[in-house]
Amino acid sequence: QVQPFPTCKSSVLSIMGGGNGQKSATSRARNQAKAEAEKGGGGGKEGMAKRQAQMDLKCSVCMQCFPSTQVKAAQAHAESKHPKSDFATCFPMASA
Repeated sequence: QVQPFPTCKSSVLSIMGGGNGQKSATSRARNQAKAEAEKGGGGGKEGMAKRQAQMDLKCSVCMQCFPSTQVKAAQAHAESKHPKSDFATCFPMASA
């Protein structure tokens, strides 16, 4: 006579694990990392203001503007366009 297998589902689930806990934890970690990456500026409209460089350097001779991060370009401008004036005369706000 053939005996049927025991149908004890609780032992099968305890052996296999089951559930979506790992998927949830992975998704939570991925979403948190994405939020941290976008916090600094992000893409799209949210980060546009942070990506725009402020045009703080303005030549007092010809009124050409440069971003505040481009001091070397402003120095090259003063040397090539206004050789009779020094950098401090052209850009008094940068020499401070």
